[in-house]
Formats: sequence, C-alpha cells, structure tokens
Amino acid sequence: MKALVCHQFGPVEDVRLESIAAPVSADPHAVTIEVEYASVSHATGLMIAGQYQRRPPLPFVPGTEAVGRVVSCGDAVTRVRPGDRVVAIADWGCFAECVTVPSHTVYAVPDALPSKVALPVPISYGTAYCGLVWRCALRAEDTVLVLGAGAGVGLAAVEIAHQLGATVIACASTETKRAEALRRGAAHAVSPDGLAAKVKELTGGRGADVVLDPVGGDLFAQSLRAAAANARILSIGFASGTIPQAPVNLLLVKNLTLHGFFFGRYIGWTPADERAEHADALQAVMATLFDWAATGKIRPTVSAVYPHAGLSEALHALESRQVVGKVAIKIKETDE
Repeated sequence: MKALVCHQFGPVEDVRLESIAAPVSADPHAVTIEVEYASVSHATGLMIAGQYQRRPPLPFVPGTEAVGRVVSCGDAVTRVRPGDRVVAIADWGCFAECVTVPSHTVYAVPDALPSKVALPVPISYGTAYCGLVWRCALRAEDTVLVLGAGAGVGLAAVEIAHQLGATVIACASTETKRAEALRRGAAHAVSPDGLAAKVKELTGGRGADVVLDPVGGDLFAQSLRAAAANARILSIGFASGTIPQAPVNLLLVKNLTLHGFFFGRYIGWTPADERAEHADALQAVMATLFDWAATGKIRPTVSAVYPHAGLSEALHALESRQVVGKVAIKIKETDE
C-alpha cells in the first residue's frame, strides 16, 4: 500500500510517499480501515519533528485521525463490522491507504454524513466537548471566551458552547475567522489586541466565566485579565509555539481555577494507555456530536484538502493561520 513515511525526526519535507506492507494484526480488538481522508494538525508537525509528547518508533507513518470504511475486525469487536463507515483516532499511521487501530477509538459514522464532515469530529470536537463539559462543567448561563476561534478546536468550541446555551465571545486573528465564528453561533467576535478591555466591555465589566485556550503565549495572560472572578480557565494547547507561565498571584486574587486538559489521556496517548477505560464514555460523546452534525446543530468543516503527497503544503497552510476549520489529506480517490 502507499503511505507517507517518516524515517527520521526533522522537517516535514523529508516525509515521503512510499510503498509499504499493509498492516496485519492478530489483536482481537483491532479494526483495519481503508482510509479516505486523514486530518492534519499542529501536532502532526510536532510529531514529525520529534517534539510532541510522544515519539513514535522510527520509521513511522504520521496521521492520528482518519475517516474511511472498515475492512476487517478482530473477534472481540462488536461495535462495527466490515463495510461500515467510521472515523478513527490512532496513535499514528493514518496517512496510509489502510490503518489498523484499537476498536476503542473507532466510531460509526451516520449514513447521511459526508466523510469530510465526519473527519473533524473525534479530535477537534471531542476535545472541545470534553474540555468544556467534563473539565469546566459548562452551564447555559456562562459566558465563554474562546481563543483561536477560527481553527479546528476553537471553532468546535464556539459551536458546542453555543449549542449548550452559553454566550460565546470568539477571539480570532483575522476578519474571515471572526466572521465564521459569528456564523457558527458566537454572540461576539473580537481580535486579540486589547482583549481584556474588549471582553470586559462586552460583559458589563464582569469578564468571561470560562476561557478556552488552545493558543498559549502572550494571549494566555491577556485572557486571565479578561476572566471574571471565579472563572474556569481551560488550557488545551500552545498553537502559538510558546508555553506561558501562569501568574499565580492573579489566579489567587480572582479565585480562578486553571484546568490543564489533555484529550490524549482518554484516547490512549499516555504511557498508561487508558483508552479502554474511557471508551464507553467517549462513544456516548461521539454519538451526541454525530447527531448534532447530522441535524445541522454543528457544522464540522474541512476547508482545505491536499493530495496524498501534499503533507508539506497542508502543514504550511495550517501554520500560516489563514485556514478556517480543519485541513485534510485525501488518501483514496472518491467522488466526494
């Protein structure tokens, strides 16, 4: 089969499209999927560079999220069968014509949902939903400030918070991204400059009850000043490339709660590999998100698709911060 292969950690340009052996697994919980599309994220580039939390054994096939059709299942698999359309979260391996993953992170796709709509749901929407609901106990009366609101997780958070009844203030770097956030349910959309003053003005001086931060950097400190007393701060990533230092004195005087949130804990991306423990809870979350997507309550978006050999271009587009929503690689030729 054809796959993008990383032979040594370094620049994405060194990853090449090659012919490799198809995956074979005797694991009774394994599911092998013929891949149509695989998503590209900031973590993709970090993993290829050897700078992510986990370093795969070399050589490896990158890609952690795919949509396609089940080819085969282990004897213990009951949720899906060969021929079913699914999305899957993998440790890596999705930039290949076939990928084999544990069934715990494989999710059935409703028949009416196009593959490119289903693709962003597991990681982007799963991260946003579990962070807001599981960690921050989001309430309908909350005002939520979403940083990076035009990108994958940020835009998902805008839609999910709106769907749950909260008032959303979206912060994004371009007018195009801010306009999209407003179309997806944000009550207000602001640029990052002077963030605290803008949020305070929009909330009558009170500030945001919940802050979702996938950006880090200088914007993290601004968001703490934009937060209301007793607010919950959700740190989920550092797309800016800079890990901020929390001013604990500000957390103290404002009674702020800082939540670190690593979605990877629930999908097997830690040394303890807890995916089986959390599988039932995540299946329920995904069922909710797919129902919302199928009924138009959320609109997962892949805004740019690149050919199988186009990973470098896809990552550069993502890092330019001009992309709205998700970027994907097309693995299998389809009519879609």
